[in-house]
Amino acid sequence: MRRVTLDDNGMTPRELRADIPALGDAAYFNFGAHGPSPEYVVEAAGSFVADHEYGSATTDPYEYAFETYEAVRERIAAFVGADPEEVALTESTSDGIARVAGAIDWEPGDVVVRTDLEHPAGVLPWQRLEREGVEVRVLETEDGRVDRDEYTEAVADARLVCFSAITWTHGTRLPVRDLVEIADDAGAFTLVDAVQSPGQVPMDVSGWGADAVAAAGHKWTLGPWGAGFLYVDRDAAADLAPRAVGYRSVADPEGDEIEFKPGAGRFEVGTTTAAAHVGLVEALDAIDAVGLDAIESRIESLTDRLKAGVPDDHLLSPQAYESGLVTIDVDDPEATVDRLADEGVVVRSLPGPDGIRASVHAVSTEAEIDRLLDGLEEEF
Repeated sequence: MRRVTLDDNGMTPRELRADIPALGDAAYFNFGAHGPSPEYVVEAAGSFVADHEYGSATTDPYEYAFETYEAVRERIAAFVGADPEEVALTESTSDGIARVAGAIDWEPGDVVVRTDLEHPAGVLPWQRLEREGVEVRVLETEDGRVDRDEYTEAVADARLVCFSAITWTHGTRLPVRDLVEIADDAGAFTLVDAVQSPGQVPMDVSGWGADAVAAAGHKWTLGPWGAGFLYVDRDAAADLAPRAVGYRSVADPEGDEIEFKPGAGRFEVGTTTAAAHVGLVEALDAIDAVGLDAIESRIESLTDRLKAGVPDDHLLSPQAYESGLVTIDVDDPEATVDRLADEGVVVRSLPGPDGIRASVHAVSTEAEIDRLLDGLEEEF
């Protein structure tokens, strides 16, 4: 199996799909939860483990791991528009959000604002803080949209604001830069859940202006589980003191006092394998070989085809293209998911809105879209 390099002359979505053993004949539409990896991504992760373990008697395993951490960090930073020192390697989006939540010196009466569109990753850490007297304010939305005036009022006295760049519920794109600016004017820390963005749309976290952005590579980038990453603005990081601390978090592990590393490095704790992130680098190279513009154009074409076959009163996502996440109203979502699975079509149900979600990637095909529509025909 070939390995992808940035010197490749390009790759088509069809070629990328052919490298993914898990897809086979399935009409797979659950990339918003898990994007099965190409074979060379898994091989890269496995090769790191083998090299790290088999060579440990003759080479320094710590030096090898730390060199790999830095190389991976540089690659991820370039992909999302950050400087390497602003990127921490985590396990997942949930992990990244929780690390930020634990790094702020909260006081009773502090206010956290989140939307009602958030994944549990952007809900549970704040519920935990309610035990410490933090007020959690939930901004109600409509059809996956945030009302600017209501948002401005909600964040006026907030300590932190958490929202998603692309909503997992409707597939809508929130105006990240605008929402960050409003929160900045209020003096609030901004934390963005961007897990539905990498590999699907171009990212420029520096351009967003947020204090922190949490994401992971096991969805649209087709990377392995465990390859999360956290962007933290270098100035914002200086005021954060993570509660989880280890030798990778600090400038001098043997110092008399804790001096956190500058930037996002303070959020890395101890000995972990870089295998998943090595696999993610291979996945990012494959995404770049296809090209994000080509990927986004392909997703738009396929989602347009899907939406054209869904009656307007059953379509819960915007009619116009915003992302590959398409939510559809059906009478019994769980039963529909099971029935479609029996037909070789993979979608998922959502807790809210009450429907099913099809996640359409560039590696999907027109024939698969038609299979999904045929399977949904009795629902409409």
